Amino acid sequence: MNLPFRSLAEPSLGFPPTVETPRAPAVRVREAEICRDTLETKVRVRIDLDGSGRSNFRTGVPFLEHMLDQIARHGLMDLEVECDGDVHIDDHHSVEDIGITLGMALAQAVGDKRGIRRYGHAYVPLDEALSRVVIDLSGRPGLVFDCNFTRATIGTFETQLVQEFFQGFVNHAKATLHIDSLRGVNAHHQVETVFKAFGRALRMACELDARMGDALPSTKGAL
Repeated sequence: MNLPFRSLAEPSLGFPPTVETPRAPAVRVREAEICRDTLETKVRVRIDLDGSGRSNFRTGVPFLEHMLDQIARHGLMDLEVECDGDVHIDDHHSVEDIGITLGMALAQAVGDKRGIRRYGHAYVPLDEALSRVVIDLSGRPGLVFDCNFTRATIGTFETQLVQEFFQGFVNHAKATLHIDSLRGVNAHHQVETVFKAFGRALRMACELDARMGDALPSTKGAL
């Protein structure tokens, strides 16, 4: 007696249908290293957005290094910055160009921005000082900077260079950034709360949102 042929995989013989094992999502490496050379400075920035807050600096501007450490630590990103600049003149070119190069590195590391939160904000106090930073990785550079620091210098560091740093950053990260020093008496405290709040806001904006999946956080379909 000849029986009709059946595949062993057919459910009618009691075997479950073949199910493909889903592939694990590709791991996104969100790192970048940028070198920028001009007649005034030579800057190298390396960033890992998914780091642990490690940092290493050699810039010739000690106070700025203290502030960059706040970004790394509170942003939970690994950050290396080297700069050979004309600090024998003043710190201006080095501070501005480090901001520019950091912005370039951030833009490269964050990639196409799919799945990120895009927006970030933070309030940070330090004793009597309080600052607020809000960021949008919008693709549009813009800076609103409302900080009246109580001193023109902190040691040898000119406080007006804080704005130059962030202006360079937003121009090349293509981000919208609002920075407000809400109160404070000690200029060191004021500036430090700005950088700490920036680190925390940037961390929030760059974080991957599980609910977002691979979607772009924009109704326009482009950032």
